[in-house]
Amino acid sequence: MKLTFLGTGTSIGVPAIGCQCEVCRSTEPRDKRLRQSAFLETDGGIRVLIDCGPDFRQQTTRFPFTKLDAVVISHIHFDHVAGIDDLRPYCMFGDVDIYCQDDVAQALHQTMPYCFKENLYPGVPHLNLHTIEPHKPFIVRRDNEVVAKFPPSGSNLQGVINKEGRTISVPPATDTLEITPIRVMHGNMPILGYIFREQANTYQPSPNTQSIAYITDMKSIEDSEYEHLHDIDILVVNALRFEKPHHSHQLVDDAIAVSRRIGAKRTYLIHLTHDIGTHEIANSRLPEGFQFAYDCLEI
Repeated sequence: MKLTFLGTGTSIGVPAIGCQCEVCRSTEPRDKRLRQSAFLETDGGIRVLIDCGPDFRQQTTRFPFTKLDAVVISHIHFDHVAGIDDLRPYCMFGDVDIYCQDDVAQALHQTMPYCFKENLYPGVPHLNLHTIEPHKPFIVRRDNEVVAKFPPSGSNLQGVINKEGRTISVPPATDTLEITPIRVMHGNMPILGYIFREQANTYQPSPNTQSIAYITDMKSIEDSEYEHLHDIDILVVNALRFEKPHHSHQLVDDAIAVSRRIGAKRTYLIHLTHDIGTHEIANSRLPEGFQFAYDCLEI
């Protein structure tokens, strides 16, 4: 599996609007953090988007355009769902499947009612909402070739409108992806983290593949949840800053403690504010096996 960090910042991103601190004035690319999101791809071609925030359009244009097999949402906060309308181009490959807990599905019906009417307005994203629950795994698969025909769009350098469309063909995936939601707390708000396990098409774990746990916006986790995280190879988890406690986000020391209790082989810290310092200096403060993720990092 390959995980690409599309964004590693908090709800305000880095640089923060109006801030003149050294971090926000840094010219180092790793100190520029869009809102949290990630893209997971299995060796067999399954593609999953983790959260879809307000920077999604900017994030996704950095990478080749192809089908999304699933979108998983951690919770309803704006910095995790505000980009869902920008999934429209991906609907050319078919309806986009979004997996979320019940309160998120209900809220999306309220905030994006135009996507769920019986007679949809032309051009709106076609979304399939799937309600999921903690500890109940589900499988993402793509058994058949998907062919998308795109109409003419755009123009040449002289401004002459293109008259020919294009076709994109996506072959069947050669594996499947098991996703297990887990329960974590964002202050007093129950949200979802996710465990990803690549599988062969026989629904058995693929040999020599890793399991990845992705948790964002967590403040606390019940002891019982660790039972589901005992065999994790890579942990991605939020760590707001080094000091000054927050009411709904854990700090770096908290994230390190969680990782060590899980026994993860490698840990990448996300959802970082400008209070973390510059990437190079902040990263040097971490113990072995821990790293601050940065935008566009691939693991």
